Amino acid sequence: MEQHESIWHKLNEGIHDMCYIWKKEMVSIIKDEGVFIFCVIVPLLYPLLYSWCYNNEVVEEVPVAVVDMSHSEESREFIRKYDASSHVRVAQHCNNLQEAQHLVGSQQVRGVIYFPPDFGTNLNRLEQSHVSVYCDMSLMLAYSAIYSTATAVSMDMNKSIQVKLNGQYTAHEEEVASQPLGYTEVPIFNPVGGYGHAVIPAVLILIIQQTLLLGIGMSAGTARENNRYRDLVPVSKHYNGIFRIVLGKGLCYFMIYAVLGAYLTMVVPRIFSFVNFSDRLALLGLLTPYILACIFFGMTMSCFIRYRENVILIVVFTSIPLMFMSGVSWPESSIPGYWKGVAHLFPSTFGVRGFVRINSMGANLADIRHEYHMLWIQVVVYFLTTCLVYRYQILHARRHAVERMQRLREKTRQAHEAKEGAVS
Repeated sequence: MEQHESIWHKLNEGIHDMCYIWKKEMVSIIKDEGVFIFCVIVPLLYPLLYSWCYNNEVVEEVPVAVVDMSHSEESREFIRKYDASSHVRVAQHCNNLQEAQHLVGSQQVRGVIYFPPDFGTNLNRLEQSHVSVYCDMSLMLAYSAIYSTATAVSMDMNKSIQVKLNGQYTAHEEEVASQPLGYTEVPIFNPVGGYGHAVIPAVLILIIQQTLLLGIGMSAGTARENNRYRDLVPVSKHYNGIFRIVLGKGLCYFMIYAVLGAYLTMVVPRIFSFVNFSDRLALLGLLTPYILACIFFGMTMSCFIRYRENVILIVVFTSIPLMFMSGVSWPESSIPGYWKGVAHLFPSTFGVRGFVRINSMGANLADIRHEYHMLWIQVVVYFLTTCLVYRYQILHARRHAVERMQRLREKTRQAHEAKEGAVS
């Protein structure tokens, strides 16, 4: 009976201490302006700004310069059809390529369409002709609009020429002659074919990890700058135990990001009408281990942050590579094996892949069981590493505290001896 009461007393004391640490950490987040901005304000506002920038999904009316050296009926027809597209706009007619090149260099146009002098002549002779398309590759969406529109116009003109050459009489015969194998293009997971639908879901999940790293790292960096180990050293009886410290701090961040995670994954996509086929149960099952893995990963990494500015540089440097390694903006099959191994160290890799499948493809937990299991493995691994590095920090701080006390005692003793010698 006494043993059971002792166990219950220790459990009750541990829960009380964990709640005390949670309270202290929550107050610290609110009082520290930098941590509060990165942990609360940035996750609330940054997704809105990013989603608003890509809300149009595709670029329209991209300015293009035309160099028509042919001056034929066929080149004018090509230009009319090209300018009729909503994606591009014929902004300038130039006399030569040098003039068009100057316009591209001054950013007045984003591309050039060049018709050689023999363009119409070759077509009338039933010979193959060419159209040159020059694109500014600094903006991929503009390049895609210019090139794909030129391809579509050329294919349409090819069909018209083919129908005329075949000499068919009925509409059905003309249709079969121009397109023997019919096809229908149906985008399955991205109905509008937009950039926002493809990238925004991954960005929303990455924001959770990066802002957690910023908040936790800045808090630890501030403590070290002030030479205070308030997060790691048991300054009171409530900090007696590694698990209590880790769980108390982790609970604080989990409560904040449980709300922010729901906001990022359910509210923001609906505000901007992004594709959302997610099942709430599957989404809850993914976010729980993902947020926990990000918290313990951030707590582990925070022990290596000496100054609060360092974590900002780290997050800025890693954000783009992490997006590529997640397999969303760059195919996973094209990532080298070494970098695939590096990607497995970050919770965002599995969080992004799992959320994209749930949100855009309507997957359930069974469909993403690999990502789900890997996130729980990261939760366990990073929880243990957090406990280890926190224990090392506490022992290191205790050793320094003992050494300082010994030095103070030695100085006090020497001063007392010197005073007694002076009196005698």
